[in-house]
Amino acid sequence: MTRLVVCAARFAEARDVAHPGLRVLRTGAGLARARAVAGCLPDFDALAVAGFAEALDPRLEPGSVLVATEVRGAHETVSCPSAELLAGLLRRTGVPVHRGPLLTVDRRVSPAAREALARTGALAFDTESAPLAAAAAGRPSAVVRVIAGPEGESPRTLRALGPVLAKWGAAVGPRRVLLAGPRSFCAGVERAIEIVERALDLHGPPVYVRKQIVHNVHVVDDLRRRGAVFVDELDEVPAGSVVIFSAHGVAPAVRAEADRAGHRVVDATCPLVAKVHAETRRFAARGDLVALIGHAGHEETEGTLGEAPGSTVLVETPEDVAALPAGRPVAYLMQTTLAADEAGEIATAITRRFPDAQGPATDDICYATTNRQRAVTAVAGDADLVVVVGSANSSNSRRLVEVAERGGTPAVLVDGPADLPLERLDGTRVIGLTAGASAPHDMIDGVVDCLRGLGPVQVEERTVAVETTEFTLPKEIRP
Repeated sequence: MTRLVVCAARFAEARDVAHPGLRVLRTGAGLARARAVAGCLPDFDALAVAGFAEALDPRLEPGSVLVATEVRGAHETVSCPSAELLAGLLRRTGVPVHRGPLLTVDRRVSPAAREALARTGALAFDTESAPLAAAAAGRPSAVVRVIAGPEGESPRTLRALGPVLAKWGAAVGPRRVLLAGPRSFCAGVERAIEIVERALDLHGPPVYVRKQIVHNVHVVDDLRRRGAVFVDELDEVPAGSVVIFSAHGVAPAVRAEADRAGHRVVDATCPLVAKVHAETRRFAARGDLVALIGHAGHEETEGTLGEAPGSTVLVETPEDVAALPAGRPVAYLMQTTLAADEAGEIATAITRRFPDAQGPATDDICYATTNRQRAVTAVAGDADLVVVVGSANSSNSRRLVEVAERGGTPAVLVDGPADLPLERLDGTRVIGLTAGASAPHDMIDGVVDCLRGLGPVQVEERTVAVETTEFTLPKEIRP
């Protein structure tokens, strides 16, 4: 059986897209020729269609690439669920990429007719793809078209498709997906997002949010579209505005600045982070040196350090413990999103040097972080690769990658399906899949859908805990 067949219309197109590992067939231009080739394709695992198309949407500039999410013909529409994977890989190679529907017609389209076709939502048209895509008959298929310019062709861009389609073909195959549970949003994240949504409903836009409400690009972009304005510092906010503090918490100095500016403040600090702030104040008030186990530069640690700056020291590694000054009682606290084993090593180093050191009354690392780390461990041992959905600035998401890798399983952090590297899927038949506590549920669904575009997927849930925690909303935005 042929692994991957690539169909291109003309001889030049077939020559330009050729690449080791691809079997390239030339269909000839036009719908009739494409139908003839579709009826006599060799046996294959996957089918890709490459060549040129003409734009219906003016945003598609000549030389750019359309990766079809679906191909519409006269009698049927063929879905291409792995389009995001291909588009992401092309984008990372520097090629300008669009995703959307492609229309196959039986003849060249006049300028007047193009306006009517554009209103259907199709981004471009060609005269070959629909019957070829339909010939895949449920097997993995991809349709990638270079937008032709006034001269008709852009062969340089077409040649870039060969290596990308070869990687796509190498990634084709059946898979098991082990879904780690719990995954995705925790109660603190859900609360923070709801606070912004309710503030927008109550006050109308703009509502200002200091820093990212949670560390996820999709969440932030969605709220920005609704009218939230994200700022780094309060001096960017007009006096008397509605201001929301993020889930990661802020130092008292920030609260004082907001008061001086007359802002209407809604505090979305996660209650578990607020607990660490309260413990910092309590230990510092009794004269302790507070060792805060955490990562420099993270908004949560900056807010906690600001509670008692003269009494709190950040400790990032066991080696940092040796630099802690002696001569006063020591207490230690933890950033809530750390890996439990990492934080435990540092806590052990502290108590070894200061046997009387007192830790938090209850675990600082939040239940959601702990549960997600346990869950990723439960799937990693049986997986060829662990995929963690989450943004790069999400501490708890990065910790999930580290937990998997410390257990000996390769792992990758992706913001969404488009970031999943096709080359990492070559040879992987069992994928562990999870999401950080700030990543939306639909990103997980999107990854699974894209994997289905590469072959049959068997999904298995592995749940280590059921989360029932809920947090009340601040009084300022309650109904």
